[in-house]
Amino acid sequence: MTTPIPATLIPGDGIGPEIVDATLAALDALKAPFEWDRQIAGLGGVHAHGDPLPQATLDSIRRTRLALKGPLETPSGGGYRSSNVRLREEFQLYANVRPARTIIPGGRFDNIDLLVVRENLEGLYIGHEHYVPIDGDPHAVAMATGVNTRQGSRRLLEYAFELAIATGRKKVTIVHKANIMKALTGLFLETGEELWARKYKGRIELDTVIIDACAMKLVLNPWQFDVLVTTNLFGDILSDLVAGLVGGLGMAPGANIGADAAIFEAVHGSAPDIAGKGIANPTALLLAAAMMLDHCKLTEEATRLRQAIDATLNIDKVRTGDLGGSASTAVYAQALVSRIKNG
Repeated sequence: MTTPIPATLIPGDGIGPEIVDATLAALDALKAPFEWDRQIAGLGGVHAHGDPLPQATLDSIRRTRLALKGPLETPSGGGYRSSNVRLREEFQLYANVRPARTIIPGGRFDNIDLLVVRENLEGLYIGHEHYVPIDGDPHAVAMATGVNTRQGSRRLLEYAFELAIATGRKKVTIVHKANIMKALTGLFLETGEELWARKYKGRIELDTVIIDACAMKLVLNPWQFDVLVTTNLFGDILSDLVAGLVGGLGMAPGANIGADAAIFEAVHGSAPDIAGKGIANPTALLLAAAMMLDHCKLTEEATRLRQAIDATLNIDKVRTGDLGGSASTAVYAQALVSRIKNG
């Protein structure tokens, strides 16, 4: 008998509950042994507890050290910080892993298989910002401070090198802006080059590229890259860019990894404009669930889930509207469950 795996489940806001239901149906069909503790966050947390990250939710993740999360909406105004950023800080989830793989062939780009590994806790995302008032204008000058540390950079870079080698990748590219931001991103580049020379040379190829050149090269010839590792802001931008190469954010899963916890999610937002209409594409969260299965050493189940997604989309041609089809979220989920059970 498989040992149950405690895990926190956060359905989220907007389309979150719909895509979470579809993902749970697939995981149930796989007989994945997750023992879910259902919690709320985002707007649901604000409405129920006055906090987008209620204490009970934090306590649950601290206990299970594992979570599957639907998209969360952070209320505008009112001093609320991003729930996603707060979760990363609370559990020191230093590595943000976002793969981009072509599932439906025949698009503008084909045979894409990229991995973006983004530093998740430092850089400009630490939120050290303030205004300087001048001549009665309280917002005359806006200032932000970015902070990168040697320790934080090394931890993330080491994770990226180890992940690349463990998954059979051939090359790691460090993306930076050290020609201009010589200290902030120069430290990241310097740390990566030193770490590679000391520990990984001969085991995997290393390349470096400036962020703006990287963006151009990804559009001209994405196949020249394999694993991209970079700082927080650059990783946020590049991970959306590579998602665009494979069909958009509806196909983009993400994992937030720390030493003591891991949270898996769809990269996209809560899409309140289509919430409740039954037309949301659950593929990104399904792929995040596959990453979660891999993380829990359930590699056979992860492979079956990915194969079933591929077959549902390409053989059965069951696709949601954003992928050119007409299937509802529920119809897509039913076709996927049938593939898992009969595949």
